[in-house]
Amino acid sequence: MPIEFTPWPESEAIRYRNLGYWEDKPLTDILKRSCEKSPNATAIICGERNFTYADMDRLSDNLARSLQAKGLKPYDTALVQLPNIAEFYIVFFALLKAGVVSVNALFSHQRLELISYAEQLHPSLIIASASHPLFASDDFLEDLNRKVPNLEYVLISGDCDYADSLAEYLDSQGHSDELQPTPPGEVAFFQLSGGSTATPKLIPRTHNDYLYSVRRSAEICGLGPHTRFLCALPAAHNFSLSSPGALGVFDSAGTVITAPEPEPMNCFNLVAQHEVNMVALVPPAVSLWLKAAPDHREKLSTLSLMQVGGASFAESVARRVPGELGCQLQQVFGMAEGLVNFTRLDDEDSLVFCTQGYPMCPDDEVRVVDDTENPVAAGETGLLLTRGPYTTRGYYKSPEHNELAFDKDGFYITGDLVQLGSNGYLRVVGRQKDQINRGGEKIAAEEIESLLLNHEAISQAALVAMPDDLMGEKSCAFLVSCDENLRPVLLRKYLRNLGVAQFKLPDKFKFVKKLPLTSVGKIDKRALRNELLKK
Repeated sequence: MPIEFTPWPESEAIRYRNLGYWEDKPLTDILKRSCEKSPNATAIICGERNFTYADMDRLSDNLARSLQAKGLKPYDTALVQLPNIAEFYIVFFALLKAGVVSVNALFSHQRLELISYAEQLHPSLIIASASHPLFASDDFLEDLNRKVPNLEYVLISGDCDYADSLAEYLDSQGHSDELQPTPPGEVAFFQLSGGSTATPKLIPRTHNDYLYSVRRSAEICGLGPHTRFLCALPAAHNFSLSSPGALGVFDSAGTVITAPEPEPMNCFNLVAQHEVNMVALVPPAVSLWLKAAPDHREKLSTLSLMQVGGASFAESVARRVPGELGCQLQQVFGMAEGLVNFTRLDDEDSLVFCTQGYPMCPDDEVRVVDDTENPVAAGETGLLLTRGPYTTRGYYKSPEHNELAFDKDGFYITGDLVQLGSNGYLRVVGRQKDQINRGGEKIAAEEIESLLLNHEAISQAALVAMPDDLMGEKSCAFLVSCDENLRPVLLRKYLRNLGVAQFKLPDKFKFVKKLPLTSVGKIDKRALRNELLKK
């Protein structure tokens, strides 16, 4: 059965095809095209291992056929969690080839997130890494099997004695039945929403909309066979995957160099060793690079373009990038739901340093409205709404949430507060949603508050953002408790035992006798944030 999703209106679908945005090709065309053009070119450098485009095609074919031989079929679903290694991309293309619709969890995600994704998707297959604590043994899988009984197949990358080896499937020839991706107008895979609700939402991305996003991004960024892109952010992030990210590099027959994380010294060495000329970072990582650069500037001599996105980027820091890191800056503001904005490579400094760019597609529709849904004047702050040929029309099996996240005309209500200049450039000034952006990692306040309220000693909880020079924002939990001996270390341990990802743990805890309320009886988070600013 085809995967359920909210389609674009037929009139819009016809228009997007006529305009050439939708090519009616599967995402596997990315690999096919570059493999036909440059089979022996290096596609991925992962540690000491090099993979050509022919290698990627062969290995992903092997895996797809092996899964097919095991009984996996188009429209089956998969949950994947792999670190920044070559296998991430090989698995991605293999599942596309087999028509298996996957979601890629971030490697930082823990029990809580993976169970949530599995309960929404009911996967037949899990592909994971033995280097992740959840998969060091089969304990977590036993728990997952109780919640998702239709899970049949498990492949593990690395040493493992309780499941099949991913490496063996990559080396297997499989059988010769024809591989069939899902149709171009249907769901190819799921992206993850940053989310401001307790349950993370899955975003259906079709071949048509995602392929356009990748190719248009690569065009704007001037990618080609010469591109040597350092992937230091999580490979599954929409930014590092498609804006233009690794997929844009593969579509241009360039080379992706993997790094486990954006830590400066390792990345500097990779830049020097492999003549990297492009990197995508979030603002906190840029700050770390700027701090480390003075003593190692020569290692960055080949770096020509640094993309920065994922969180608010201070103008004062942005202006330091060209002089101190020796490369051009490009700001990127996008979302896994679709819309992507870029500053252009020939923009004047005032646009590059002070805005987050403008939409990449002429048919990206953007509205900036006030609380009464009326348009605001140019340069005034308002809520960003958008729709277009690569912006989803709905989350997966979330009708109630879709009623709130999309308006009657199909515009996605982003939750971002922006200023739209008369020139079409956007400046992001904040978030309407109750969400904390901790260095590009999104934390839904409601999710952590709900978990804290389950603690027997806590009667009230509110998680709010507090400014931080390095991360942009950190989180502070205000708590009302009946236990005077309750300490932050015990609460962090409590949350970790529930399987909460490290980046979601509150950075600070404040115990108060009561929480301030608004006139309608809701917790007044504005007052709490103001309280933090006084310190």
